[in-house]
Amino acid sequence: MAAISRSLAPALFFIVLFCFASVPSLASSDGFLQCLSSAIPKQLLYTQSSPSFTTVLVSSTWNPKLLTPSTVRPLVIVTPSSASHVQATVVCGRHHDVRIRVRSGGHDFEGLSYRSVRPEVFAVVDLNKMRSVRVNRNAATAWVDSGATLGELYYAVSKASKRLAFPAGLCPTVGVGGHFSGGGFGMLLRKYGLAIDNVLDATLVDAEGRLLDKKAMGRDVFWAIRGGGGESFGIVLSWKVKLVPVPPKVTVFSVSKSIDEGAIDILTKWQQVAPSLPEDMFIRVQVGVQKQVAEFQSLYLGTSGALLQLMERRFPELGLNQTHCKEMAWIQSVPYSYLGSAATVEDILNRTYSLDYSNKGTSDYVREAITKDVWVKIFGWLAKQDAGIMVMDPYGGKISSSPESATPFPHRGGVLYNIQYLNFWPAATNGASHVKWLKDFYAFMGPHVSKNPREAYVNYRDLDLGENVVVGNITSYKAAKVWGEKYYKSNFKRLAIAKGKVDPHDYFRNEQSIPPLVAGQ
Repeated sequence: MAAISRSLAPALFFIVLFCFASVPSLASSDGFLQCLSSAIPKQLLYTQSSPSFTTVLVSSTWNPKLLTPSTVRPLVIVTPSSASHVQATVVCGRHHDVRIRVRSGGHDFEGLSYRSVRPEVFAVVDLNKMRSVRVNRNAATAWVDSGATLGELYYAVSKASKRLAFPAGLCPTVGVGGHFSGGGFGMLLRKYGLAIDNVLDATLVDAEGRLLDKKAMGRDVFWAIRGGGGESFGIVLSWKVKLVPVPPKVTVFSVSKSIDEGAIDILTKWQQVAPSLPEDMFIRVQVGVQKQVAEFQSLYLGTSGALLQLMERRFPELGLNQTHCKEMAWIQSVPYSYLGSAATVEDILNRTYSLDYSNKGTSDYVREAITKDVWVKIFGWLAKQDAGIMVMDPYGGKISSSPESATPFPHRGGVLYNIQYLNFWPAATNGASHVKWLKDFYAFMGPHVSKNPREAYVNYRDLDLGENVVVGNITSYKAAKVWGEKYYKSNFKRLAIAKGKVDPHDYFRNEQSIPPLVAGQ
């Protein structure tokens, strides 16, 4: 294992003297805060008594339902500006028995990056100040800090080269750290796979406060951090990624079809066509944004003329024509696809969130096409009062060509598409009927999606799938399998073994973190 970073040496030396000269018998919040203050500039620490505490807490929160008065909030928010600050926080936390949660963009569906479900004394390391993107155009690589957003990554890549891109998510405000930790897919997934399929190296602060690169952390841990979920193996500070080529012009379209226009027949056909199209073609579907309407959104790595010929041969049912198509640079397709036709490239740098609506989400994977009669019933569900939406991303191509064991993300060959279920309601209301609709609809979908296990995507985290049980101060592996095998299938055991190597005492944990599995268990 690598030694502690030299940049930490002066601060850590003082911490060791301060903390270990006399070891307290009980964990002390005051001692933890004093320990932090000895190593980290005061302006980077926000305790609950700080005037800016709530502002900082809310700054990377996109779900108001997780900010109620009953929310278990952190003792302190640490906003490090260097690796040494993160290392010092871990050392102080370990000594004073204060656990750490880590936030990059704040999009965690269940807010576990900044809140605890049960009463607990914990701190948040908010990586907002660590957001550098360093592009090497000649090598077609980049180092990106975990606190950067996807929008900031895409923007920096486009400034370096109009012919390079990176295959990750659609939403530009998502933080790199959390997104990569769960896998990360977007509109380039069929051509280039997941974000983690294109990660070459990383820097990790482990539970001992050591700063490790790929070689130092070892093959198993490097495998685990690329899709094994955030906040289980340590704190990933930065990622080295392989950039991918894109043509000078891509083509996008958005076509809406109502039930009267044949939406159900077209969607039934889409399930078979979309995963088998050439890898340069990606067509996702949103259903429910407009009642009884399916919206088909596409990115094609080529010209509109070539796209129209392809669609005429493979998917004429959609009725695509030239008026639907827009050619643009790849970087322009990012705001267009997520923010709309009026958005500019600079808009993807906006890190602010609207807190007008609360939300709840979950996910499924489909391996056998859903029949037309079931789609009729699905549209009936989506027409109900307080209904939510479905977002479906087709697989096939590069994402499906790797074996399930290549990374912790196992949803590869045989998957037709992923389903994301979402529901929204005004923040001023409790949303009980909206949550009930989502749970009831999820139950209805059970017979029509993957089974044994019913698969789910960890970046669409859902605590209804199961929560950890702590036994003897260690997360139970047996209890965690209930949710873990849905996210990771047979990779879950390997993740637990990797956790046992890098964090056997289970310091980094939350309600759905990987438990340590060590010899003898």
